[in-house]
Amino acid sequence: MSGTPLENRVTSTSGNHADDNAAAHSATGSAPPAVDDGSSGAASTGDLPAVELLLDGARAGYRTIEVLHGITMAIPSGAVTALLGANGAGKSTTLRVLAGLIPLRGGTLSWRGEQITKMTTTNRAKRGLMLVPDERAVFATLSVRDNLQVIAEASGHPDITPALEAFPRLQERLNQRAGSMSGGERRMLALARALLARPSVLMVDELSLGLSPKVAGELFAWLGTVADAGTTVILADQYTEEALALADMVYVLHRGEITFAGTPAELGASELLAAGTHS
Repeated sequence: MSGTPLENRVTSTSGNHADDNAAAHSATGSAPPAVDDGSSGAASTGDLPAVELLLDGARAGYRTIEVLHGITMAIPSGAVTALLGANGAGKSTTLRVLAGLIPLRGGTLSWRGEQITKMTTTNRAKRGLMLVPDERAVFATLSVRDNLQVIAEASGHPDITPALEAFPRLQERLNQRAGSMSGGERRMLALARALLARPSVLMVDELSLGLSPKVAGELFAWLGTVADAGTTVILADQYTEEALALADMVYVLHRGEITFAGTPAELGASELLAAGTHS
């Protein structure tokens, strides 16, 4: 794997989102941005982000097939982490492990120092760990309004106005069945639902999949505003230009192993080429 040792990766993260979000984390009562190995809930002093999620020696897969081969990954708090790699690299599986949709066969997962390896998907979601999957992220048979209302009411804040302010196009589609909208509009709806859930960690799988460059650019820009507000963002994508522009920390996966961990500035073209990612 390229770069300095993995356990030191978070200490070298110096992206804009992590720096800008120091005040936001202090205000919300979460660990202040500082170097932390994830072994306790309290972070040490300093001006670098704490570890939000620590995946240690993770092995996972489907039936008899192992997809992740003992990967270790430290996700910095209040920053944007990009998971890059070609189809089959293990990006989606990593997000599903973090969300609790796929159990670990080996290794552990900690959230702000607390072991959550066996915590259910529901409890992770209730505590603010939110995944927007690459497909089936909305209720296709429900209207846009109902899609938003279900999430808003479940979060205890029934007002859907924040979602409509973030994505004005949805205002024109409120009575339309979600399954009849364009791919870009369905992606907007999925992100709007995530916004109403008020996550502390937002994971997005293949944000740009099947979208025009214009729509993808709009969604990446919105994701940047979410990160600026203090939310920890984990983005898995094949297409690197927008993801790298947004990211503070990067992991490149190839066939279930991490081949690079570091900042976007440290990432070389050779790592991207070897991973089969697209620009």
